[in-house]
Amino acid sequence: MDSASPITSLSNPLVKLARSLRQKKARTETNQFLVEGLHHVGEAIESGWDMDALLYAPDVLTSDFARDLLERASRLSLRLQPVSAQVMDSLTEKENPQGILAIVRQRRAGFDSLQNLQRLVALVSPQDPGNVGTILRTIDAVGTDGLLLLDGGVDLYHPTVVRASMGALFWKSVVESTFDEFITWARANMIQLIGTSAHAAADYHEFVPRLPWALVLGSEQKGLSAKQIAACDATLSLPMHGRVSSLNLAVAAGVLLYHFI
Repeated sequence: MDSASPITSLSNPLVKLARSLRQKKARTETNQFLVEGLHHVGEAIESGWDMDALLYAPDVLTSDFARDLLERASRLSLRLQPVSAQVMDSLTEKENPQGILAIVRQRRAGFDSLQNLQRLVALVSPQDPGNVGTILRTIDAVGTDGLLLLDGGVDLYHPTVVRASMGALFWKSVVESTFDEFITWARANMIQLIGTSAHAAADYHEFVPRLPWALVLGSEQKGLSAKQIAACDATLSLPMHGRVSSLNLAVAAGVLLYHFI
């Protein structure tokens, strides 16, 4: 186990770095992001992502699982840095922090990481980090292969994305590109593109996808544009029987993915 002295100062450079990674500007400049909590840090370690530091509060982190996690990190020669409970409280967003967080290196994958993948989800300019993280979690649950983030939107390494993904971020291929680049790649690889629209005539119940396929979902506010719908091979709707006109993006993705699988 690392024998470093606990950090007690809120102005310590490592503490200030960790706190700054709550902001997109710092994440972009450093190519790092924060991972908080025992399960999430454990998944980051097990999946082999590069970790620059693991901060923990010995007074808070007392479970057997926590001690095993620290021992595993120590065997991997990761930098373990104890901090005071006050310092940990200043770094975490949870009301009941688990006493551990990691500073992890970002990964940027290209289309080559999607070779031979059969089932994909593409999100066009998503705006809600909770939705992106939840969709990643759903992708993992149903056995879908990867995620594409098209034309910007949510920062993949936003703390809410990381937390909502429940560790799936560390195991699933995620590619960021423009919509046009995605269409070119999809056409070259014979990917069936399945769009979604509240105005589509085809009910999802009657649709059977062919492999390989990609489910294409528009942003929460705007959905897919007419041009984007035209680029899809099929467009499906989810019937609305009540007064609401649409479903939450992550819920819609979950309904369709479980139907397709």
